[in-house]
Amino acid sequence: MENQYDVVFIGSGPGGYTGAIRATQLGYKVALVEKYSTLGGTCTNVGCIPAKALLDSTEHFHQAREQFKTHGINFSGELSLDFTQFITRKNGVVSQNTAGLIYLMKKNKIDVYQGLGSFIDKTHLKVNSDGKESLLTGKYFVIATGSKPSSIPGVNIDKKRIITSTESLSLPAQPKSMIIIGGGVIGVELASVYARIGTNVTIIEYTDSLIPTMDRELGKALSKSLAKLNIKILLSSKVQSAANSGGHATVSYLDKDGKIVEITADYCLVAVGRRAYTDSLNLQAAGVEIAKNGKVVVNKQLQTNVPNIYAIGDVIEGPMLAHKAEDEGTFVAEVINGQKPHINYKLIPGVVYTWPEVAAVGATEEELKEQGIEYRSGKFPYSASARARASMDTDGFVKVLVSPKYGEVLGVHIIGPRAADVIAQSVVAMEYEVTAEGMFRISYAHPTYSEALKDAYLMASGQGAINI
Repeated sequence: MENQYDVVFIGSGPGGYTGAIRATQLGYKVALVEKYSTLGGTCTNVGCIPAKALLDSTEHFHQAREQFKTHGINFSGELSLDFTQFITRKNGVVSQNTAGLIYLMKKNKIDVYQGLGSFIDKTHLKVNSDGKESLLTGKYFVIATGSKPSSIPGVNIDKKRIITSTESLSLPAQPKSMIIIGGGVIGVELASVYARIGTNVTIIEYTDSLIPTMDRELGKALSKSLAKLNIKILLSSKVQSAANSGGHATVSYLDKDGKIVEITADYCLVAVGRRAYTDSLNLQAAGVEIAKNGKVVVNKQLQTNVPNIYAIGDVIEGPMLAHKAEDEGTFVAEVINGQKPHINYKLIPGVVYTWPEVAAVGATEEELKEQGIEYRSGKFPYSASARARASMDTDGFVKVLVSPKYGEVLGVHIIGPRAADVIAQSVVAMEYEVTAEGMFRISYAHPTYSEALKDAYLMASGQGAINI
């Protein structure tokens, strides 16, 4: 009887732990299964949280080296980086977050099972931990097992010289050089981390733009910012192979002119995306359908073909984002409860935590053109922002895309200081259908980074900017 539950969440990442908490709030008896020794999944342990800790540390170092003299702050002696402490601080941030999750599980009376979960049938899950087995019976199950780094043909990840984002967060010493395969979100963020502290970084990207899934103007602007960190960016280049050559990694790629080029570095970081992780779940025993790309097939209620089994987060279609998984965890708990929650997938913001940060929500300019949708664009540069000039953060811009007929906000694209926070205002506007005029008529505190939004909305509405 003690192992019988109303809802069993498999995976303790943002989707799993958020959903589990919401389910207990709704009165259900809940279990949470996690294969690793710590809670939080990829995001908390080897993804979002540790990466942001390193990004913040390196930004401080970069500012001290490049900007402090301008502020009138002088050092006596040479500025240096203690790489061991650099990693230790990151580990401390992770530990604080995982400890917080343990507290939340206890507070909400959620039973946590540490071990590898696998289905016996659609109502029973076996959890294996070092040879010891627990049998859980559940009325409902939620698959929230996340994703793992993927690779490409010719590149075998050995976790020594050919590494993933996971290994890059805990290197034993600062590398002198690094090749990053992939110019997407993970690639550019980790490029920023290492370039700021003096590592020679080269990004090899297959497409003709960095962050290619976002608005192209953002990718172009980000390329210019990263170039200031002496990051070498090779676009329209196709990696052929990557190999551990002993003390370094060797990468061969086809450049944009069709020539084979070979380069070496201390490490080759593979950042070409992630794949859904359903290994060892034994989903066939429960009868759960899997798509050809390895993702779990669900309907609009996030329900699999087996009515009592749901799936959320990176294991299903859609952007692999922690906040998407969180929304889906809450969504599923409420669906099970008979409620009718809603997620607007078109309004889930995407963020890149470089500096300047990049953030976007809604349609890109390329998508609107492809769909033949009429729009007006309003673009305001941070070089004209008083707040940005005061903080020496003048790279970037705000671009808003607006329907000329009704003033509907179709998309917002930001590259600039605190873009990850500023974008939330536009998410609210788009969710509740505030017009461009409504957005420029509200009061913005002065001076703030968000004022750039006001001016962009003014410009998209056919008026001129009024702030500095």
